[in-house]
Amino acid sequence: MAGILDADSIGPVDFAVVGFEGDAFNGQIAPALIDLVESGTVRIIDLAFIRKSAAGDASFVELADSDVSDAFENLTGEQFDLLNDVDLGAMADGLEPATAALVIVWENTWAARLSAAVRNSGGVLIAQERVPRENVVAAIEALTAG
Repeated sequence: MAGILDADSIGPVDFAVVGFEGDAFNGQIAPALIDLVESGTVRIIDLAFIRKSAAGDASFVELADSDVSDAFENLTGEQFDLLNDVDLGAMADGLEPATAALVIVWENTWAARLSAAVRNSGGVLIAQERVPRENVVAAIEALTAG
């Protein structure tokens, strides 16, 4: 393990599955992720690639063996392998044939101090939800229209 996660100081942890048409990865999103890591906004906890063939067979791609390993090289120092084959298999089940996905788990390091303060003051998170992009766009359009 590259490091140790400290439950008392870790910020909120999120994960995302980003789907791609076809079964190839080109690494174009790596620079944006690297910027987030280098700025201290997030810490990548785990990262995996899933490929699903046209026949529907799924495979998990190790970053070291991937054709995009150079692009993601600066993200791999702090991985903690939280995703296992069962997790990845469940995510692969949701993919269409001839597609691929990047699965990424990250700590929101920007919120670690606030999270610790909430916990230390006896607070608990009751609800959290991401507002869908379509709703934000609709609200902005409504504000600018009138």
